[in-house]
This record gives sequence, C-alpha cells and structure tokens, in this order.
Amino acid sequence: MTAETSSTSTTIASDPVSTFTSLAALGTVSPRSYGPGASASVTPPRNAAMGRQEPLPPEYRLLSPDELDMRIRAARTELGSRLVILGHHYQRDEIVRFADFRGDSFKLSQLAAARTDADFIVFCGVHFMAESADLLSAPQQQVILPNLAAGCSMADMANLEDVESCWEQLAAVTSGRIIPVTYMNSSADLKAFCGERGGIVCTSSNAPALVRWALERGDRVLFFPDEHLGRNTGYRLGIERMAVWNPRLELGGNEVEDLERSTMVLWKGFCSVHERFTVEQIAEARSRFPGVNVIVHPECRREVVAAADLDGSTEVIIRAIESAPAGTTWAVGTEINLVRRLQAEHPDKTIFCLDPVVCPCSTMYRIHPAYLCWALENLVAGRVVNRITVDDRTRHWARLALQRMLDVGA
Repeated sequence: MTAETSSTSTTIASDPVSTFTSLAALGTVSPRSYGPGASASVTPPRNAAMGRQEPLPPEYRLLSPDELDMRIRAARTELGSRLVILGHHYQRDEIVRFADFRGDSFKLSQLAAARTDADFIVFCGVHFMAESADLLSAPQQQVILPNLAAGCSMADMANLEDVESCWEQLAAVTSGRIIPVTYMNSSADLKAFCGERGGIVCTSSNAPALVRWALERGDRVLFFPDEHLGRNTGYRLGIERMAVWNPRLELGGNEVEDLERSTMVLWKGFCSVHERFTVEQIAEARSRFPGVNVIVHPECRREVVAAADLDGSTEVIIRAIESAPAGTTWAVGTEINLVRRLQAEHPDKTIFCLDPVVCPCSTMYRIHPAYLCWALENLVAGRVVNRITVDDRTRHWARLALQRMLDVGA
C-alpha cells in the first residue's frame, strides 16, 4: 500500500517567555479541555514547534470510549507489523494501553528505530519527541504525531532565533570557548545548533556527565532550555557560578562581569508540571507519613531537589519504586499519569503525588484516543496525516549532537 502524505510545517518566530504560563494552563480551565477536539482552536505561540491541528471530524468526537477502543484495535490489526505505537510515560492510560513501547522520549525513539519493519511510527507524545524519532528513524519510516497541538511548553521557551542571539551576545562580552548543551526536551533545530558548534544533547539522567564533557572542551556551558535541570546539574558537579539568561532582556538580564565569571549560563525555561512542586509539599508529606521516601524529577526547582531523598528521570523514579520493599511509602514529584500508573502497578506500596492538586501535562494530554483513532484509520485508508519531518541539514547536525551523547556512553 502506498500512502499519500499530508505533511505539516511550522513557522518559527520570536515569542516571550511569559506566553508559556498561559500555554501550560491550556486544558485546566474545564474538563472539556481534555476531550476529543479540544485543541482544534488552540493557536500555537508564535515560535512554538507544534503546529495548528486541523479540526477533528465530528464522527470521532461523538464516539464512546468503547467504540474508540474497538476501532483503534481494528486499525492496529489491519496495519500489523507496519505500525509501531510509542507511548510516553506521561500519557493517559487510555493511550498507553495501545502502545507497543512505553518509556521516555529518547528511549522510545531508539526502540522505534530498531523496528525497521515498521513503515509508520505513531508517537503518542509531544512535538519534539516526534522530531527525535524522525531523526533516528530509517528513510522509509514515517513519523506521525496524532495531534499537532501536542507541543511542549518548556521546549518552546527556547527558539533558534533567541538562542543564536544569546550566543552572539555571549561571544561578544565573554572570553574563552562556549559549549552549547541542549536538553533532549528541545526542538530539532536547537539540537542541530549544538551539533554545528561542538555541543551535545543531554537527558535528565546523563546531564552531569555531559556537562562535565562540555567543560573539558570549553570554558563555559550554555545550557537550555531548562533552568532547573541545568542548576541541579551544576550543583551536582560543584559548580558555583551560574548565570540565568532571560531572552527578553539585554544580555539576558546580566552584568558583563557576572557572565564573564560564570561557568554555566542557564536558559530561563521550565517545565510547567515540575515547577509546581514545593518544599512545603515535601514537609507536609513528611508530617503525614513519617519515614516517607520523597523522589522528584530534576526538572524541579533546586530547593525541591535538595529537600527530597532522591531525584532522577522518569526511568530512575520507576526503577526506584519497583525495587523498593513492600510496605514502603513514596511521595513522587512528577506527572500525575505516571504516578497513578505506579500506584496501580505496585499496590503493595503507598504511592502518592506530592502536589495535592492534580496536574497532568496539559499538552501531552492533547493526544486523546479520538486523535489516535483518526490518525490510524487514515493510515489504513492509505493517507498519512500529521507527519513530522526534519530537513536534511537539521538532521545532519542534530544527529551529530546525539551521536556525541551516545559516544560519551553516559
């Protein structure tokens, strides 16, 4: 079967950091915001990597959960080994149940790339994850994001134009070599930016090793887009001089002397979910559950990570709880869908989210089963919708930055 391809490109321009408070809040106004078709009217921030999603056909909005399940399963059966579905840890259970693989973004991209028999990679995650899958996939494979409105607010806080401006300003006022390090949660063009300038990509697990690698090759690290992961990494390495770069201000809001003295320059970006966790929540958990184990994601604020017992990526959090003795109690500082899944899979332990106000990743949540059904049934009909592609030049440099990460072996 030869599928027609409907590919969507996105426009890049500048956008203020303040936009993302409202972007992160999308879907929290009412329960309807998470339903099928809820993101049809979402207009991306001007520099967001995510695209504008075309309206979901009315028939899909009206399907019951049971009808959606039946039709998704039928489409999966029809497509067979030509299809692989990836489900990020933060996805709702109604999506994860159909995933061939479940994991974090880079792990999923690697698993999909190994499935060379699959023509279609349907990534139930967000835009930068689908881009990473396209970077690593074979030429004949096509990557589909069921809902183009599923972006990442943190990834969109750093765009190529602003990072290039930062780079030029830093080069003009500081001495020595700057090495750029981008978190995996960034657009493909920023990964390419790093690749072209001797930099590297990192994950939340290997960030300390890769920042150390960068400082062995340069005098200063420009770390983006997550200030908190960068700061937690710097503290772990014993780095004291860190400046924060706000792209809305001249010199990022810094004095020249502070930039010259800095070892790390941290981009002013954040995860809207992980920034919700507080030291007060940890204190409350310890008060209510003496002996509780507190584990948080390193995208949390520095003071939260310092107050926790453990911090680590989603995979680290999962392994820590899986290997813990029965009867132990865990307060977890990460996205609620993962926490609920851990509760269900480990009934012998007490597991709860640090934040009493349930806060799912609102953009991840835009991958509703109705969008997955729509995308799969289009594939069955020979049409590829919402294909995510990375141009050849960006692919070359981004893959180089990823390969450096793999070569370090951290």
